[in-house]
Amino acid sequence: MTRHFLNLSDAGGDAIAAMIADAIDRKAARRGLPKGAADADAPLAGRTLAMIFEKNSTRTRVSFDMAIRQLGGNSLILDGATSQLGRGETVADTARVLSRMCDAIMIRTDDHAKIEEMAHHAGVPVVNGLTDLSHPCQIVADLLTVVEHGLALPGSRWAWLGDGNNVLHSIVEAAGLLKFDVRIGVPEGYDPDPSFARAAQALGSRITLTRDPRAAVADADVVVTDTWISMGQAHADEKLKAMMPYQVTPALMAGAKADAKFLHCLPAHRGEEVAAEVIDGPQSLIWDEAENRIHAQKSVLLWAFGLLG
Repeated sequence: MTRHFLNLSDAGGDAIAAMIADAIDRKAARRGLPKGAADADAPLAGRTLAMIFEKNSTRTRVSFDMAIRQLGGNSLILDGATSQLGRGETVADTARVLSRMCDAIMIRTDDHAKIEEMAHHAGVPVVNGLTDLSHPCQIVADLLTVVEHGLALPGSRWAWLGDGNNVLHSIVEAAGLLKFDVRIGVPEGYDPDPSFARAAQALGSRITLTRDPRAAVADADVVVTDTWISMGQAHADEKLKAMMPYQVTPALMAGAKADAKFLHCLPAHRGEEVAAEVIDGPQSLIWDEAENRIHAQKSVLLWAFGLLG
């Protein structure tokens, strides 16, 4: 069967652990190489990844491009403005055509139903580069980052501050698969999709939701936030007002463990979801986290091609 990576559960906990281990090994083996040089084994030589962008991107665009190049393959980029998707061609027809021309498809879009339709009609692996429901590749990079910095995932405590969005959904999904706990601090009216918490709780993880940001971060190993106003969202002023008590400040970080790590998938708005002193401070791992998108996505692609896990 074709392996699609639409959510973390498509791979499962053992495969995600294998991705992290593979990413650590491949990253170490590249030391001293130019960033554009292929890995010594070039496992995806001759393969082409089609990348579809219906939402703006910096890290996803660059990291997937570099990932397939480092694996020995090639990429091509499509967007709504310059492809027939932007003129009304169906997702199904696009999936069928790209499957005849390319070896895998990565799509960054809005409605999660689009990527499900893409996967249903594609004959090659489809990878979720972001939807409004989830962001699994980002979370593989986040897991890789904290593991690199010495955190054992099982039993660890993660805190989320702010909006109950797609990044949070994937963190909660990861918690269930890899056996860690998440405390979610969100204002009323911005709760995450409860189905992710139910699934993680069914696997034995503790997922709790609170309106108190201090309770969310208490004794946390990892503190995570994200931009509050996503692309295309309306009612920004009202949302910002509701979110301000959940800003990650030095005082709030002081309630987490002394060696707690701070993550943010970027882009960041200093002075909104996070204070500059935190995101630019010694507990912040954001630059490792950003770079690790390349290394994590290499392992995701290898899994999708059946070469890992």
